Amino acid sequence: MTLSESIPFSKDFLFRQFFDAVSCTYTYLLADITQRQAVLIDPVIEWADRDATIIKELNLELIYALNTHMHADHITGTGKLKTLVPGCKSVISRSSGARADLLLDPEDRVQFGRHILVACPTPGHTEGCVTYVCKEQGIAFTGDTLLIRGCGRTDFQGGSPRALYNSVHSVIFTLPENYRLYPAHDYYGRTVTTVAEERAYNPRLTKPLDEFVRIMENLNLAYPKMIDKAVPANRVCGIYELMDKEAEEKKH
Repeated sequence: MTLSESIPFSKDFLFRQFFDAVSCTYTYLLADITQRQAVLIDPVIEWADRDATIIKELNLELIYALNTHMHADHITGTGKLKTLVPGCKSVISRSSGARADLLLDPEDRVQFGRHILVACPTPGHTEGCVTYVCKEQGIAFTGDTLLIRGCGRTDFQGGSPRALYNSVHSVIFTLPENYRLYPAHDYYGRTVTTVAEERAYNPRLTKPLDEFVRIMENLNLAYPKMIDKAVPANRVCGIYELMDKEAEEKKH
């Protein structure tokens, strides 16, 4: 495999990668430096105060808090961020079945300043997974669909190994080979990969489809520890919104 040089970030594009050591979740802050508009991808509730502080320190306007899918291993910070950052809107795919201020359909564009993320459906880990692609910067945020040298599990929330395999091969692996890929998680200290690397070295997704399906159907993974708490909260894009709903129901 010949590695090609990655596309450099434009001078008016801000990129920050944050990490939650408990769930091994990456959160991404992107912004238009000139127009000061920003988005957060996959925020974690325990770090919402940190995120809001950094956004304030950088003099940014957080317009969207996006989720790549309805997470099962942590509660999204979207709901809390809406209470900390006035004007911030929650975003998730319509096919996720979750509630949010903005529900994305296939190929919808999320704009912040002059920069654009395209929401590309990549189901398989869950039915509602999307990969956010920023073409000008040559980057994509793959959620749990494609991890570095791995992929998300496919045994709950409407997951399907065949759907995941097809999502990766038809959407992510068809991006230019020098695109940098940023996953929602990594458990080994890795921060980024590329399309070329994963095409060549991903131990699961370089297999033929039927072999991949057999691998995924025989992982025998433990039941996710946080799923019973995380999924109901994430269905409304954050526990703060869930608490508001429960409080309202108790009044009636």
